[in-house]
Amino acid sequence: MTDQTRPTGGEDYFKGATMLRGRNVPQTTTDQRLLDRSDSAEWVHTDPWRVLRIQSEFVEGFGALAELGPAISVFGSARTKPGSAHYELATEVGRLLVEAGYAVITGGGPGTMEAANKGASEAGGVSVGLGIELPFETGLNPYVNLGINFRYFFARKTMFVKYAEGFVVLPGGFGTLDELFEAVTLVQTRKVTQFPLVLLGSDFWAPMLDWVRGTLLAEGMIGERDLDMLQVLDDPAEAVRAVVGDQPVQGTGREPD
Repeated sequence: MTDQTRPTGGEDYFKGATMLRGRNVPQTTTDQRLLDRSDSAEWVHTDPWRVLRIQSEFVEGFGALAELGPAISVFGSARTKPGSAHYELATEVGRLLVEAGYAVITGGGPGTMEAANKGASEAGGVSVGLGIELPFETGLNPYVNLGINFRYFFARKTMFVKYAEGFVVLPGGFGTLDELFEAVTLVQTRKVTQFPLVLLGSDFWAPMLDWVRGTLLAEGMIGERDLDMLQVLDDPAEAVRAVVGDQPVQGTGREPD
């Protein structure tokens, strides 16, 4: 039975892969609604149509980043001000990653993201920005030379992990913590392996790690080995060595001449 066939009595009504019965059976068929002329554009906001948009975001992201090469994702606050210590630290991280042969991936916004993109771009590297549609942020920062804008956080998050070989996390707020703990969870559950996570700025991260150790570990919510997933450093050169190793990867991370 197709969705063009009206059921009678207790028959099953199939709408593609979905089976409907009783009051759930629609009064019109899918192709009837498609062909009916209507001035309303509400259909573009329905969940089935959103699936196509979600699919298109994954396709666009995979297509744009498939040939990126070795890369590291850098996270931190969008509120970091140019000229501040954290901004300069992120700029240095971006530069050092490119010099080590890696592309730099950020959320493409202002603050720490802009700083890391700036360091990568000024060093002649591939500076990736994965933007997100937000009411209080507009567009990608000017230092991005490979940018993608996303509607959906989960599609964007996939790109951060799939195309990076590790994370460098600078001080930040809820968004930064969200990315950090998602990555930690993926490593803990072995969804990803050999994925270094470096927290840059021991003064900032120490209270959080004290709570993790004094509460989560003490209450048995995590294991002792879970603490080893996070490295806390203060020197950007040490942070870069921690995520990429001591040997630079030649010929990647830079834009072609």
